[in-house]
Amino acid sequence: MLKKKLKKYNPKIKEECGVFGISNSEDASTLTALSLHALQHRGQEGCGIVSFDGKKYHLEKKLGLVGDNFNKEEVLKKIPGNYAIGHNRYSTTGDTALRNIQPFFADTHNGGIGISHNGNLTNAITLREKLVKEGAIFHTTSDTETIVQLIAKSKRNTTMDKIIDALFQIQGGYALVMLTQNILIGVRDPYGIRPLVIGKIKNSYVFASETCALDIIGAKYIRDVENGEIVFVENNKLNSIKPFPQKKIRPCVFEYIYFSRPDSILNNKCAYEYRKNFGLELAKEAHVESDLVIPVPDSGVPAAIGYSQYTKKKFELGLIRNHYVGRTFIEPNQKIRGLGVKLKLSANKSSIKNKKIILIDDSLVRGTTCHKIVKMLYDSGAKEVHVRIACPEIKFPDFYGVDTPTKKELLAANQSVSEICKYINAKSLKFLSLDGLYKAMGFKKRNDIYPQLTDHYFTGDYPVKPVDELGDDKITQLSLLSTATNK
Repeated sequence: MLKKKLKKYNPKIKEECGVFGISNSEDASTLTALSLHALQHRGQEGCGIVSFDGKKYHLEKKLGLVGDNFNKEEVLKKIPGNYAIGHNRYSTTGDTALRNIQPFFADTHNGGIGISHNGNLTNAITLREKLVKEGAIFHTTSDTETIVQLIAKSKRNTTMDKIIDALFQIQGGYALVMLTQNILIGVRDPYGIRPLVIGKIKNSYVFASETCALDIIGAKYIRDVENGEIVFVENNKLNSIKPFPQKKIRPCVFEYIYFSRPDSILNNKCAYEYRKNFGLELAKEAHVESDLVIPVPDSGVPAAIGYSQYTKKKFELGLIRNHYVGRTFIEPNQKIRGLGVKLKLSANKSSIKNKKIILIDDSLVRGTTCHKIVKMLYDSGAKEVHVRIACPEIKFPDFYGVDTPTKKELLAANQSVSEICKYINAKSLKFLSLDGLYKAMGFKKRNDIYPQLTDHYFTGDYPVKPVDELGDDKITQLSLLSTATNK
């Protein structure tokens, strides 16, 4: 029996996971570790690497950061071979425990298989209950193990046919990198919600969540994996299968707004450029007389630069970020947790005193952090604080692999802009319009019949409807917890 339990949420939308895979390289594990380091922003709870040496698979999984775990030669020697896949974890389903760190590995009738997964399955609970009734034994609380079980139980003959059989049973947003007996496999969901790119370094093909993972190892970007496409490298040749009915691609809009590293390429342009454009469009829509434009670091910086350049208003770092505060440092108790913003940010008092300020951030979720930042600025002598958010109001949660609160916890789902402005105690508050968002990305406007992006955060337009019953809000994030959970 499964318990359905809501996660505890931070006030900011959190990253997804990062996946990576490489074929035919003498330095497969080392290059995988380096690339996972470049993808560290996508997950910090744990990391892992599976390698294949031609005869045996090798697996190393650790809690914590890549640089703290895969930084020594003796560790990398434990994962030899010319093929490897890796994973950085940020959990959206399942508890934080070593058993939930990916890649997952399993022995099947056709041989071993390793899987790294970025995303969430919207029918994971339903599939899991079915598999348990059929005798499957689950060792983790991650929805990714459902994919492993479906592949292992498939009656198809070849490994590729088993994978395709499993893919036709799962739903949601996902990017998968798999490794099986000298074959590297990459998969992107039918709508292309979660990202996956292809690169090449010498004779080695590379699959990764973002192009920044290619850059760090000197790999050349080839192309994105297409929505609904299975790519695989066998005998040093890149092959492609498209087994799903064709759908229009709808990548996640938050890859452009926040998730992807600023230097990663999305649709032939750096994420940084999109974010500057969001700020520019925001300035066109919602400027007010002011002295300074300051960002909430680091995610608000590109939009603030775009805003400043358009308005010709001075850009200043009015908030200074402490880069040495780890995520776990503010966990122990409520008293310390309440100091979280001051531990991470401090006001640059000499720059903001007696100034009318435009405060720019990339998004506003629950408003708790914004409320504290506005107070900090006023306490430091700011004359006025006008908040500008470089995306539309977030009114709906996500269940494709992004850690968002329930609808009840989303401020814009329950309060008007004027009510939110009063809550955060700002002089004024404006969000980038949906039309402005699309315009900043190069679209004339949103196609309401076939939307160009997965933008349900703002519109409630979910490309894949949930199968699992998801509690009072119907749509929310859930953990998969067994009745006896081993921490």
